[in-house]
Amino acid sequence: MPRRPSISLPVMGGVVVAWAIACLVGLSGAVAEPVDPSNSVRPARTAAEGDMPATVVRPGPGSLSQDRPVGVANEEIELEAVQLTGGAPAERLQFSTQTDREELQEYDPWEPYNEKMFAFNHDVFDRYLLKPVATVWDKVVPDWLQQSLANAFDNLGMPRRLVNSLLQAKFRGAGREVTRFILNTTIGVAGFFDIAKDSGLQKSDEDTGQTLGFYGVGPGPYLILPILPPLTVRDGIGYVADAALDPLSYFIPFAATVGRWAGETVNDRSGNLEFFQSVEENTVDLYSAVRNGYLQRRQRAIEE
Repeated sequence: MPRRPSISLPVMGGVVVAWAIACLVGLSGAVAEPVDPSNSVRPARTAAEGDMPATVVRPGPGSLSQDRPVGVANEEIELEAVQLTGGAPAERLQFSTQTDREELQEYDPWEPYNEKMFAFNHDVFDRYLLKPVATVWDKVVPDWLQQSLANAFDNLGMPRRLVNSLLQAKFRGAGREVTRFILNTTIGVAGFFDIAKDSGLQKSDEDTGQTLGFYGVGPGPYLILPILPPLTVRDGIGYVADAALDPLSYFIPFAATVGRWAGETVNDRSGNLEFFQSVEENTVDLYSAVRNGYLQRRQRAIEE
């Protein structure tokens, strides 16, 4: 099978420079920086409060409500963002909304197309392919191995987080990424065990879309693409750039890269089967909920 072209010298040089800067500038402050509990990484396998692909309001532990609208004012609320679109690993949200805070505008001029594509991702791709495969995977693969695979996949995302932390001048976060990668790759056996998290070092989840927003680039229209997570035009550009920051993609065949993405998606989906089902049953307008949660999460990530 033909292999992809080797990484170019400019790209390799950029990664090396980024690594060196992080080591010299950020590493000294990585361990000393207090841990922010709100950035904690949850285990992949949670049913009652896992990470998910659609946005729903959960008023209390283990309960979901159709009656409580997204964006309730003057109180702390917890949102679970899930992507029933066959996309990237899910992320947990936690933020507050205030009556005096300007409501985030949902710019969705392509809504007719987006709704059709969302329906395909959820009603066809997830229902007839991703969910059945994830169900079998969940029965065959032990929980501890699923968690270890999730850790290893996350460890491979270090270059994206490192480069974007540096571009946003978050040098302590970049230092944490270097430290985490060294610990998890060595003591953690190629990242299968998150030794760094156990030591109090949380990852800095930065990406190119956030970097563009950091420098004032607007999100542009909301966009749904086949078998991908929700995006905006800005985040779509960032998604491509983040793929270019994956060093393994330059050294392994394209089919292996796709296989790794598929494995990560299935493993993440299998860890949230029960919670996904609960969300589907208790969310009235799944499309609007996903859009609302995604745009709010991305805006908050840029502001942090």
